[in-house]
Amino acid sequence: MPDYDKLLDAEMKAFVERTNSYYPPETVTFTIDQQRAVYDRMCGEFHAGRPGNVTISDGSVPGKHEVPVRIYDKSGIGEASAVVVYFHGGGFVVGGLDSHDDVCAEICAATGYRVISVDYRLSPENDHPAAFDDSLAAFEWVASGFGGPIVVAGDSAGGNLAAAISHALRGRERRPAGQVLIYPGLGGDRNAGSYVEHANAPMLTKADLDFYAGIRTGGKEITGDPTQAPLQDTDFSGLPPTILFPAECDPLCDDGAAYCARINAAGGRAQNHVQKGWLHGALRARHMSKTAAASFSAICRAIDMLGRGEWKS
Repeated sequence: MPDYDKLLDAEMKAFVERTNSYYPPETVTFTIDQQRAVYDRMCGEFHAGRPGNVTISDGSVPGKHEVPVRIYDKSGIGEASAVVVYFHGGGFVVGGLDSHDDVCAEICAATGYRVISVDYRLSPENDHPAAFDDSLAAFEWVASGFGGPIVVAGDSAGGNLAAAISHALRGRERRPAGQVLIYPGLGGDRNAGSYVEHANAPMLTKADLDFYAGIRTGGKEITGDPTQAPLQDTDFSGLPPTILFPAECDPLCDDGAAYCARINAAGGRAQNHVQKGWLHGALRARHMSKTAAASFSAICRAIDMLGRGEWKS
């Protein structure tokens, strides 16, 4: 078993303790409403505020199921040269526009791009593919009104949705210009590699993952559906430039390497940057950990690069 006492520095350990004080590990056993209340409170405690040069507006994507969105713009720069469509994490069960509000605002401030956060439908009220359908509708809505490059990004469950959209839109005229995936769950083998090595990691365990996977599908076992598990696709050609940021101490870590390997083998461009000493959910640690702050800066640089159509090996 990994020695997390050695793998994590003092600041990251303090982050774990602070998180557990708001969102204890046994929260996964609570009712869904209780889980959401605890998660929302935790996110509120970690909320760092928005940079003063970022403005927001709330709106919705029209359709059979209206999808709420929050739009972030950097003041004083005119029209943004690129748009980031961001999908929040939360196991497809918790989270929303407020949970990742400061993250999206800081991405906007760092890149100068417009950021659009998507409040897709959650489980268990809505089985797969509801979250995917909402996320795809949001991307297509953005693309219908903006002719420039659109980068998709997301953390955890949101990384899954960003990748699924890239697969679904492959070959279309309006498709993502790039994707940045932050400790995503992409449907890897849950009985091998990091799923076993880090099965009991702080912040996220394999048991947690099994719970969330069952909730999303209504208890059904789904195979061969890349809209649910992008790693189950049979074709990895034609995908946009991809940059992944898995956390070292996370059951999901190996999904990043597997995904990038398949894109590169199919002739695409993908980079996997495992963040040492990082945990699942460590985006929230960026203001209390130098490790997390450096990782967040790297994520913003990756988004900026893909928005400008650049690629650095």
